[in-house]
Amino acid sequence: MSEKATDTPERSQRAERSERPGRQEPSGLLLRHPDGSSFRFDPGALCLELLPTGGPGPLAYFEVLHEPADLVRWAEESRLPDGLGPGGGPGPGARGGPGSGPGPALVVSAGEVSDARVLRDALWRLTEGYVEGESPGPDDLVTLNDAAVHPPLVARLTAGGDREWAPGGTGAGLLSTVARDAVELFTGAFAHRIRTCGADGCRLLFVDTSRPGRRRWCSMERCGNRHKVRAHRARLAAADE
Repeated sequence: MSEKATDTPERSQRAERSERPGRQEPSGLLLRHPDGSSFRFDPGALCLELLPTGGPGPLAYFEVLHEPADLVRWAEESRLPDGLGPGGGPGPGARGGPGSGPGPALVVSAGEVSDARVLRDALWRLTEGYVEGESPGPDDLVTLNDAAVHPPLVARLTAGGDREWAPGGTGAGLLSTVARDAVELFTGAFAHRIRTCGADGCRLLFVDTSRPGRRRWCSMERCGNRHKVRAHRARLAAADE
C-alpha cells in the first residue's frame, strides 16, 4: 500500500475468482490504485471485502458504490458464489422445467445502496476499533445489528449438485449476509487474528486465517514487497558505512 493513509483503500476494486477447474475459494480482490498499479488482496472474510469500496472521512475519496449496479457488481466479485447478478438465477418457472429461464437473482434499490455505504462505514469503525481494543460505538452496533435482522440471501442445491442463490434476493438480504458474517467474525475463533496491515499508512484490514498466524501485510505484492525492498536497501546502506 502507499505510505499515505488516503491511499487506502483503493479507488476502484474488482475481485477475480480462481481460474483453476473445480470449485475454488476466490483468490481475493484485485485492487486498482489511481496511480495505475494493482495488487491482490484477500481480507479473509466477506464482511471485510466490503471495506475497500470506500469508507468514512478521507476514505470517501475511494467511493465506488454510487448506484444499484455497483452493489450488484461488488456481490458478483466478492467471495460469494457466482450467480447473484442479473441473469444469474433461474426464472419464475418450475425448477429446471418448462417456463424456467434466466432471471435476476439479486435486485438492489437506490436506498439499499445508501444502506450499504452506512453499513460499510460502520464496519470500518467497528473493525478498526476492535483491533485497537476499543469498545464498539453504540450507533455502529445498531447499524450492524439492524442489518443482520433482515432475512439473508438464500442458498439452495441444484439437481446437478451445485449451490446457487435463490432468485428474489435483495440488497437488504445481501447486507444481512454481510452483517451476519461480521457477527460471526467478531465472535468466532479467528477474532483475535483481525489485523491492520503492518505497513505505515496502510489501513487495509484482514483476518489472518493462515495456519501459522503470522500474516503481517495486506498483500505481499504491495506492502510486503515494499518492506522487503526497504529492508534490503537498509542492509546495503549499513554495509557501505
